[in-house]
Amino acid sequence: MSITHQARTGATLDVDRTDPAYRDWLKEAVRKVQADANRSADTHLLRFPLPERWGIDLYLKDESTHPTGSLKHRLARSLFLYGLCNGWIRPGRPVIEASSGSTAVSEAYFAKLIGVPFIAVMPRTTSAEKCRLIEFHGGRCHFVDDSRKMYEESARLAVETGGHYMDQFTYAERATDWRGNNNIAESIFRQLELERFPEPAWIVATAGTGGTSATLARYVHYMQYDTRICVADPDNSCFFEGWTSGDPDVTCDCGSRIEGIGRPRMEPSFVPGAIDRMMKVPDAASVAAVRALEGVIGRKAGGSTGTGLWSALKIVSEMVAEGRTGSVVTLLCDPGDRYLDKYYSDAWLTEQGLDIAPYTTAIETLLATGVWPD
Repeated sequence: MSITHQARTGATLDVDRTDPAYRDWLKEAVRKVQADANRSADTHLLRFPLPERWGIDLYLKDESTHPTGSLKHRLARSLFLYGLCNGWIRPGRPVIEASSGSTAVSEAYFAKLIGVPFIAVMPRTTSAEKCRLIEFHGGRCHFVDDSRKMYEESARLAVETGGHYMDQFTYAERATDWRGNNNIAESIFRQLELERFPEPAWIVATAGTGGTSATLARYVHYMQYDTRICVADPDNSCFFEGWTSGDPDVTCDCGSRIEGIGRPRMEPSFVPGAIDRMMKVPDAASVAAVRALEGVIGRKAGGSTGTGLWSALKIVSEMVAEGRTGSVVTLLCDPGDRYLDKYYSDAWLTEQGLDIAPYTTAIETLLATGVWPD
């Protein structure tokens, strides 16, 4: 019956696209992803030792203990549930993602879990260890020479293969349940309940998609906490410039050296109005901070952890100077063994023209005296 005829006769048009086999597959896929979360314990909240006389506690939320070793495990789980429940991820069709590595590792894990192919579109400079982990989980690496081309290449591959472009940079803030449901913000506040300062003065995040900072800020507002949210941005990234200028169309010409964070454009998942403060952190400072972290707690972490830690230490110095007590939280995003040839390599620092000595001295001076050098 044509629509024109239906309009004349008043007949009801009825198209039923129920697919029992697909619905059975979908239920099983969602069950597997949710079961992964059910099997996982929460991540640790580590203390960064500070002088007791300061009356300030600094914590790192250790996201490196997830099954795929990074903060992005939470995001990948949310993105897969979002894509599955929207009907975008289908049996036998590939999931494709634009990533600098860690999200792709986690998404490869979930793709394998539900039995669909996975293709990671990444800059050619992505660390070899991340590429190995993607392939270990059954994914395929597809490289681009210009990181700004990742988006269009991912979309092209999705059309070519009939797959789904996950697009973390658009959907990260939408896929995560920021009101609670054991998201990273709820987890932090639950773990702080028995600490002497259970409501932190500041939480510091770094931005890759912007989804984590959006989740933290929205949760804080929703729960009516006084906690402020600071986002630390590395060199060669547009979030700081876009936030300070109010220009969502700002771009930059080269990619970030700090893998996992920093973008050449303002990503749709970044919610500038939700956060309170931003810092632009030199890459050399990020590396100095992450090396200092190893010296203090005996753990190697990725460069993005250093970016956040540098900003958190600057906030701590301000609190000391003002005589304020309280707590500050930042994130340990992923393990440093993925970056032994970068942030822990003096040869790489020389090649990149990075001198971390002044920033190492600044951290040592702060921890010894409580004063942040000018």
